[in-house]
Amino acid sequence: MFYVYVLQSTKTRRRYVGSCENLDERVRRHNLGIRKLTRHGIPWTLMHSESFSNRADAVRKKRYYKSGRGRDELDRLPVVRSPRRQVAGSNPAGPIANYSGAL
Repeated sequence: MFYVYVLQSTKTRRRYVGSCENLDERVRRHNLGIRKLTRHGIPWTLMHSESFSNRADAVRKKRYYKSGRGRDELDRLPVVRSPRRQVAGSNPAGPIANYSGAL
């Protein structure tokens, strides 16, 4: 099974779109700061994921979400958070879904 996932930084409020085979492990690695690209936004919270039977479909959807139309679709998605994918110390009731820039 292959996944496309959308993370949101609770620190910077930026989004990250990626794809992988093992979703739980990938989110864990993002939060450990192993890659420089996402280290700045730790902690990351999973805000959306989709599963696919093959890598090609997952990569196609990831590229779509990185396009202008795909970003607009992500802005309209309801945020559904799984408690087992929460980052320790993050606030599950936080204003991530409709972040307006003001705190």
